[in-house]
Amino acid sequence: MAVNGRSEIVLPGATASFVFSARTDVGKVRKVNEDSLMAQSPVFLVADGMGGHAQGDVASQTVVRVFDEHIEQNTPSTPERILDAIHSSNDAVRDLSAVDDYGTAVSGTTLAGVAFVDAGDDVGFHWMAFNIGDSRVYTWDGRTLTQLSVDHSAVQEMVDAGLITAADAEKHPERNVITRAIGADEFVDADVWLLPAAGRHSFLICSDGLTKELDTADIARVLAEHQGGPGFSDEPVEGAELGFGDVGHTVADVLVEAAIAHGGHDNVSVVFIEATLGPIEDLDLTGVTHERSRDDVENTNPRGL
Repeated sequence: MAVNGRSEIVLPGATASFVFSARTDVGKVRKVNEDSLMAQSPVFLVADGMGGHAQGDVASQTVVRVFDEHIEQNTPSTPERILDAIHSSNDAVRDLSAVDDYGTAVSGTTLAGVAFVDAGDDVGFHWMAFNIGDSRVYTWDGRTLTQLSVDHSAVQEMVDAGLITAADAEKHPERNVITRAIGADEFVDADVWLLPAAGRHSFLICSDGLTKELDTADIARVLAEHQGGPGFSDEPVEGAELGFGDVGHTVADVLVEAAIAHGGHDNVSVVFIEATLGPIEDLDLTGVTHERSRDDVENTNPRGL
């Protein structure tokens, strides 16, 4: 599934414009795509259902459905509404968990995203980034790709404690164990960041199906090749140096195809957003448009389950 588009939110004396591309793919190994995504202003997110557990695909789809019910399109949201959507998603996913003779099969999913929010008269418009689990939010300034979110994972805790290196974490036997997930506990604790929205911002949101196949340098190279463009294009882009050919038309397409070419061991989802907040006279946004099984499958598991 791919979603590419442009949209704008008209504010008193200003306009917030968004150009985005999004794509999710099952990859080469899994039979079912348990990832889901949302790409419609003011909210952009990725949810990665936990493989090997009850209804991972339904869990991630439930998060998207709940956000769609809670968030009004093409108008600024608020931090309170985003947090309410997160907690309501947790309740809805917990309702999916099944109990049988073998115990409880917990439904769960990661969540990572950004939302354009009005944080109040004294604070103004901000980007609100949020995450639960090991799906990620990055910022891109045209040169540097910076991970904004922090993985909620067993290996990240080991890295933070100085027990292993980041390189060790990539091969560690507990690399797929996450310490927080939507649906795993009665109460969910999301990490949240607020970034002033003035000027131009670019965000990359992705599931670990991307970051386990491509390193930061490869991802940054794709973004650098696209800077100066609108985020998506009708012209094909070259990507042979990443191991695939002339296959993609959008930032999301190119990144997803690169992850698949590097193995595609997991579902992979990418949302890329270029956003600008400025005076109405400074902005021009026209033409608004919306729109095989193997043994080496890697599952994401909540700790203790």
